[in-house]
Amino acid sequence: IFTISLILGTTITISSNHWIMAWAGLEINTLAILPLISKSHHPRAIEAATKYFLTQAAASTLLLFSSMNNAWYTGQWDITQLTHPTSCLVLTTAISMKLGLVPFHFWFPEVMQGTSLIIGLLLSTAMKFPPITLLYMTSPSLNPTLLTTLAILSVAVGGWMGLNQTQIRKIMAFSSISHLGWMAIVISYNPKLTLLNFYLYTMMTAAVFLTLNSIKALKLPTLLTSWTKSPALNTVLLLTLLSLAGLPPLTGFLPKWFIIQELTKQDMAPAATVISLLSLLSLFFYLRPAYCATITLPPHTTNHVKQWRTNKPVNLSIAILTTLSLALLPMSPM
Repeated sequence: IFTISLILGTTITISSNHWIMAWAGLEINTLAILPLISKSHHPRAIEAATKYFLTQAAASTLLLFSSMNNAWYTGQWDITQLTHPTSCLVLTTAISMKLGLVPFHFWFPEVMQGTSLIIGLLLSTAMKFPPITLLYMTSPSLNPTLLTTLAILSVAVGGWMGLNQTQIRKIMAFSSISHLGWMAIVISYNPKLTLLNFYLYTMMTAAVFLTLNSIKALKLPTLLTSWTKSPALNTVLLLTLLSLAGLPPLTGFLPKWFIIQELTKQDMAPAATVISLLSLLSLFFYLRPAYCATITLPPHTTNHVKQWRTNKPVNLSIAILTTLSLALLPMSPM
């Protein structure tokens, strides 16, 4: 029931023209994911669900407020006709809260840390899709300077705060924040690139999360000993993480390349330079799990458990997603 409600809420939001319908879809989404977050009945999971509920409820209220304000001044309930400047400002705030853009990002790593890996994957991909579609539809009327500022701050904070993490879910949360920065910087100039970036990010994150779920790794020390369990999977995890970081022969480089190209066309070379340099920070914290997954052998102390190699076949979806997140760069001319 909850999964169907998630699909329903997302569909309502992305196919609506009226603000009230979009808001209703977002509410259905929030209410459907809450039981999934708190499914394990662990105190941290309950806390995560509470934090998620409070931020998303506040964001939905702001969204409703901005659309009502716009309707009050212009008589328009159409999503694409958001023209009143105050409404645009409040809507940018609301969607930043929904997505977890800096400075409204504090809830996201905490919520990710409180749930399982699969629900973490849902939170960082599927739950970001409806707000991004709203951003896409209203992008012509939003303030580009504000979005650029939020985006550069997101990439910076996502990079810096991810540096010292040892918990993999928090690392993935900060990676999500910095990727959202890349999406937000280009939305006013070329919204299709934002969607492309989001699709590729979803694919690579899904590959990483499903791999981690299959080797049951929640923190970096677990990843150190997991290479004995499925060596091939760990080797490919190294490449997928590097693709997520955006290194050239892999898929993750494609959206970064296009976004930097678009920013240079818009005479925003300084912004492009800053955001590229800041993505080096996130490259560093992707290298840590990659290093732990394949390159290091753990020190042979008596207290760590060597895991048995299993002949369990790797999930087909992991294979497909990983292949896509490594080999899609040649499709860039299309």
